[in-house]
Amino acid sequence: MLWVCGGGAGPRAEGEAEWAEPWSGAVFQPPAALGSVGVARSLGKPERDEGDLPILLWWSPGLFPHFPGDSERIECARGACVASRDRRRRREPRTRALLFYGTDFRASEAPLPRLAHQSWALLHEESPLNNFLLSHAPGIRLFNLSATFSRRSDYPLPLQWLPGLAYLRRAAPAPAERAAWRRQGYAPLLYLQSHCDVPSDRDRYVRELMRYIPVDSYGKCLQNRELPVRLRDTATATSEDPELLAFLSRYKFHLAMENAICEDYMTEKLWRPLHLGAVPVYRGSPSVRDWMPNERAVILVDDFESPQQLAAFIDFLDSNDDEYAKYLAYKQPGGITNQLLLHSLEQREWGVNDPRQPSYLEGFECFVCDHELARLAAEEAHAADPARIPPPPPRIAQHSHMACPEPSPGFGRPEEIPENDSWKEMWLQDYWQGLDQGEALTAMIHNEATCISEMSLMMACWKQNEFSDTICSKEIEDFFDCASKAEAERKQKAKQELLGSSGNLTPKQTNKLLGRFPNISCII
Repeated sequence: MLWVCGGGAGPRAEGEAEWAEPWSGAVFQPPAALGSVGVARSLGKPERDEGDLPILLWWSPGLFPHFPGDSERIECARGACVASRDRRRRREPRTRALLFYGTDFRASEAPLPRLAHQSWALLHEESPLNNFLLSHAPGIRLFNLSATFSRRSDYPLPLQWLPGLAYLRRAAPAPAERAAWRRQGYAPLLYLQSHCDVPSDRDRYVRELMRYIPVDSYGKCLQNRELPVRLRDTATATSEDPELLAFLSRYKFHLAMENAICEDYMTEKLWRPLHLGAVPVYRGSPSVRDWMPNERAVILVDDFESPQQLAAFIDFLDSNDDEYAKYLAYKQPGGITNQLLLHSLEQREWGVNDPRQPSYLEGFECFVCDHELARLAAEEAHAADPARIPPPPPRIAQHSHMACPEPSPGFGRPEEIPENDSWKEMWLQDYWQGLDQGEALTAMIHNEATCISEMSLMMACWKQNEFSDTICSKEIEDFFDCASKAEAERKQKAKQELLGSSGNLTPKQTNKLLGRFPNISCII
């Protein structure tokens, strides 16, 4: 691909009341698109004084955190901007930033040519598996600003699934209640998953673990028990339904396995067991302990050399009430001692489906607005005194803002897994294809290319035919032709701009042209 394209408000206080339940399924639903903080609504019609405000263009279809309409004035810390979803405004000089939703971003659909005065802002709080392009440096460095689950991103969202401290303080069921449940023949360990073929390969590990300890597995993955009839719907099983919570809380241990492994990627699979007073048996973010309420609240799968050793430790805790209780100490008054967790919840500017606070969508939007207002002011200052005031430096998202590693087997070594294994065929290929896409799009942007439709056709052919250059020769040739024509047109336009009316290039103009296009001496 590169060769083809590149040619040359905070939590409640300690003594506050607990959050009311039932939760009505709201906590772990997608954040509401509308909020009441930080937005001055204009019912989709910009006011007269908005003519000089910077425009933030939401590029991803279906994502626009405002009332119906194509534009909205927003008031932020530095001033006002206009949020829009009207793609016809992309080339307007006032359109200062394009906002992309990571799950929907595709290299083959990127708005090219990229305009020099515009920032690209990325919001990607969902699973890394949704778009591995962003896990590679060439992919995420396409963007100037980032909001991801990583604490290292520009607008970090690692606690997007945690409503607040009170959510963690909910009382655990009485030990007698759980003991009665066990006497009915239920296992100590729960597994509830219906998304089975995922990059973390969690089912492979759980299958091996089941050899050494009883596991009650609900959902579609490794199922050996049925949920109560009303809870069998997948949507219900992933919500905060009161009946579901009551059912799940009877288990002392929950297998909490993320669908992908990445620093700071933590979901309801982790926070819900903590809420219910169960001990998560967790595999996901390698740095998860940084965010736990105290030093002992979670069992990490990767702390054990084998599933057999993990099973033995769970058996030990299951039969020792005092040791088990140490894992629930954070629910006692003053039990949440993690200063990073406390500080992060106190300082964050958004809430989780809290009508009193903006959503993180609105928060990120204002973050971008404030950045663009600051950039405009810096550009104006430089224009007024270029000799003394330098232009604002470029801001580029860093690899560390995602940096998710290559998927690895849930159990065993990669060489032990057959080549035709569905996990190996799907996710390893998908991961490295993301790198190819990022490099290709980077090259196209640097070359001011516009051949997105041809790129899309070529990539579709490659994917369908397992990346065969032979089968896809026509698609590759068409893309080559388009890229070559676009490059030739761009060179000719640059030459004409430099020639002006004289019809000849001066030595200075020649050097300037060669500096922009070092491989085009043939045209001059």
